Amino acid sequence: MTRIIAGTSGGRRLLVPSGALTRPTSDRVREALFSRLEHQGWLDGTTVLDLFAGSGALGLEAASRGARSVVLVEQAPAALRALRANVAGLDLAEVRAVPGSVQGFLDTTDSPLGPFDLVLADPPYPEPEPRIARVVEALADRWLTEDALVVVERSTRSPEPTWPTGLQRTDQRRYGETTLWFARTRP
Repeated sequence: MTRIIAGTSGGRRLLVPSGALTRPTSDRVREALFSRLEHQGWLDGTTVLDLFAGSGALGLEAASRGARSVVLVEQAPAALRALRANVAGLDLAEVRAVPGSVQGFLDTTDSPLGPFDLVLADPPYPEPEPRIARVVEALADRWLTEDALVVVERSTRSPEPTWPTGLQRTDQRRYGETTLWFARTRP
């Protein structure tokens, strides 16, 4: 069972889609990530983009803990149904679900959404590194504020994401099968 860990919606249950490519971030990893983000001031009043959102657990946790606005991007039909049900059930006005592919969203030139202070990207573990590199490159091109943080969640067996000019890796944390990669925009 997946729940919002803390904040205004703390303890509320989330629907989780079933499927081979759906892998919700574990409670342990989410708790560690959000404790870190909250301690470093990355949640209060920030704009958040949750890519490969799945059930929306990461973005909804950010909204529950004080993010000003959250955009959730998801393509898989089962995940999108669960995400929409979770958004509706939590009644968080600052959250918006966007259906479609992550790359399609990032390639949109006429979107009024963004730029974002915090990006949480949790692609399916089998997603090949070149596709992740294209996502991160597109983020760095136009979707980030001057002082933004990007967090990419990958399998510990996956290589480090390729960071484009404009983003610099600042840390990595391992939790069992999961590695979180942190990168900041360069001034």
